[in-house]
Amino acid sequence: MFGYRVPAPDEAMLISGGRRGLGGAPFRVVTGHGKFVLPIFRKTRFLTLSMCEAEVTETCVTKQGIALHVRAVIAFKVGNDTESIVNAGQRFLSDQDQMSVLTGRIFAGHLRSIIGSMTVEEIVTERQKLAAEVLETSKSEMAKIGLIVDSLQIQSIDDGDVGYIDAMSAPHKAAIQRAAQVAQAQATQASVEAEQVAARNQAEYARQTAVVKAEYSAEVDRAQAHAAQAGPLAQAHAQQEVLLAQTELAQRAAELRQQQLVAEIVKPAQAEAERIKVLAIAEAERMKIQAEAAASYDRVALDRMLIDQLPQIVKEAAGGLAGANVNVLNGADGLGEIAAGLVGQGLTILDSVRQNLSGSGDPRPDSKTGAQLSLPGLLSGKAERGGPEGRGDGPVDID
Repeated sequence: MFGYRVPAPDEAMLISGGRRGLGGAPFRVVTGHGKFVLPIFRKTRFLTLSMCEAEVTETCVTKQGIALHVRAVIAFKVGNDTESIVNAGQRFLSDQDQMSVLTGRIFAGHLRSIIGSMTVEEIVTERQKLAAEVLETSKSEMAKIGLIVDSLQIQSIDDGDVGYIDAMSAPHKAAIQRAAQVAQAQATQASVEAEQVAARNQAEYARQTAVVKAEYSAEVDRAQAHAAQAGPLAQAHAQQEVLLAQTELAQRAAELRQQQLVAEIVKPAQAEAERIKVLAIAEAERMKIQAEAAASYDRVALDRMLIDQLPQIVKEAAGGLAGANVNVLNGADGLGEIAAGLVGQGLTILDSVRQNLSGSGDPRPDSKTGAQLSLPGLLSGKAERGGPEGRGDGPVDID
C-alpha cells in the first residue's frame, strides 16, 4: 500500500519527522511490524540488527616484557532494545561499516591492557580467562554505542623470533615426545604381540584344521575299510553259520549212530553178558551145592573109616607099651586109668586126623596109604598122663 513500510526481520526501521521518538530520540523505532509513513512528511531509514564480525591483530607486550602477536575475532551486533537501536542509529546509521572498525579498535585497546597484566604462561595456558576479562572490560563501552558482544575468540598467540613460547613448550614437547616414543614402543610391542598371538592362533587353527582333516580322513578310511570288509565278513559269517549247522548236523548224526550202535551192539552184548553171568552164577551155585554134598558124603565115609580103624589104633598104642617098664602106683585103678588113657589117646589121634583131612580140602583118604600111614608116627614117643582131654589122674611112666 502506498506509504506503508515494513522492516525486515533483522532490521530496525527508523522514522524521522513528525513527533519525536521514545525518550526524546530524534526518530521513532519500529521492529517486527509495519508502519504507515506519510510521504514527503516522514522519512524512513533501516538499521541492520544482524550479526557482525570484527578481526583484531595486535602486538601486545606481556608483564615479562615479551612482545606477543595476538589475533582475535569478535562477534557482535546492535542490541534488540530501543535504547541500543537509538544509540547505534545515531552513530552508525549513515555508515554502518564503521561498527566493525570501531569495535576492533575498542577490543585492541582492551586486549593490550589485559595482556600487559599477564605472563606468557598465563596467556598461553589461560586463553579463556583472557577472553573473559577482555569482554568484561569492554562491555560497558560497547553498550554506550548500542552494541553487544556475543563472543570473543583468541585465535593465535605468537612471539615471533623470540622463541619464548617454544622454549616454554620444550619440556612439554620432550615429555610429549617421550610419551609418544613410549606410546609408539608400546604400540609396536602390542602390535608385535598381537601379530604373535595372531600367528599362534593361526598356527593353532591350522593344527586343529589338520587334526580335524586327519580325523575325518581316518573316519572316511575306516568307513571305506568297513564297507570293503562288509562283504567278506558277511560271507565269512554265512560260511561260519553253514559250518556250525554242518557241525551240529554231524554231531546229531554221530549221536544217532551211537544210539544205533548201542541199540544194535552194546545192548545185545550187555544182554548176552548178563545172560552168561547169570548162567555162570547158576553153574557155580550148582557146583557149590554138589561140592558141599560130596564133601558131606566124604566126611561121613571118613568118619566111618576112622571108626573102623579105632580098634587097630588102640591096639597099636597098646603094642607100643609092650616091653615097657610101667610102674603102677595105685594098683587096679592105675591099670584102668592106663587103659582109659590109651583109648582117649586113640580118640584124640582120630579127631586130629579128621581135622587135618578136613582142613586140607581133600575129604578123600590117600589112595595109596590110606588113613593108617600116619598111625605109627602118632603112636611113637612118650605118652604122658593128662593129655588134651585131661583124662587120668595118676602118673604113667613109660621106659
